Amino acid sequence: MLELRGITKSYGGRRVLDDVSFDVRPGRLTGFVGGNGAGKTTTMRIVLGVLAGDGGTVTLDGTQVTAADRRRFGYMPEERGLYPKMKVLEQIVYLARLHGYSKPDATGRARLLLEQLGLGERLGDNVETLSLGNQQRAQIAAALVHEPQVLILDEPFSGLDPLAVDVVAGVLQERAARGAAVLFSSHQLDVVERLCDELVIISAGEIRAAGTRDALRAEHSRRRYELVSASDAGWLRDEPGVEVLEFDGGYAVFETDGEQTTQRVLRRAVAQGDVASFAPQHPTLAQIFKEVIQ
Repeated sequence: MLELRGITKSYGGRRVLDDVSFDVRPGRLTGFVGGNGAGKTTTMRIVLGVLAGDGGTVTLDGTQVTAADRRRFGYMPEERGLYPKMKVLEQIVYLARLHGYSKPDATGRARLLLEQLGLGERLGDNVETLSLGNQQRAQIAAALVHEPQVLILDEPFSGLDPLAVDVVAGVLQERAARGAAVLFSSHQLDVVERLCDELVIISAGEIRAAGTRDALRAEHSRRRYELVSASDAGWLRDEPGVEVLEFDGGYAVFETDGEQTTQRVLRRAVAQGDVASFAPQHPTLAQIFKEVIQ
């Protein structure tokens, strides 16, 4: 397990990371979200040893991360980092060879991975001729080809269409299932919410929330419910202890001031007519994000 504890970083007297602490567990996808300038990329670069933190520790399985450990890390930066004049397959084979694989093994690994990422027909093309989305896929292949123990990706879904997002997501999920610890940042909160087992939200250099997706939803849930009924639900507006948030005939989203009110509303809904559904409404990641960064 990768553990960050008390990471701090300042530039010119301005603190950009303040006591950043969270875990990235093997076999799980951890989404790292925050606005521009929140500290995501700086945190990742400190984990990778590209930047030095002013304080705090980064450990792997309980011991301080070393240069040897980082050779088992895979990293995809937000900016492009491939050689534009090299052919796609040649580029990924070259990177695998740098990690010690023989040429036949490197070629086999690179070819299989590029095919998994949907680039099987572009192996002989120069990187610079690829679309931005396909360059992104090749960049992901570069981070994965040496079977990293820890995978750190900065905006891996940027520039990808929905089908490409699904392809890349499937590859990352497969790597996590094989035991890799995967940390990725993204501004696409719907993708993060769909994919991640764990979430970390950062704002102004501080961790505002961290935990499993379900735990964060439960923690930030209010007594909010959705009612779908065959009869008009306008009566909800007159119920004591109820605040109606959305309303459209037999459909309503509302909050209650307690369990007794919730049960009273349910009994009246049933008495009014056929109830198709009456269920808690859990907050989305976007709603949690807005709540914790305020």
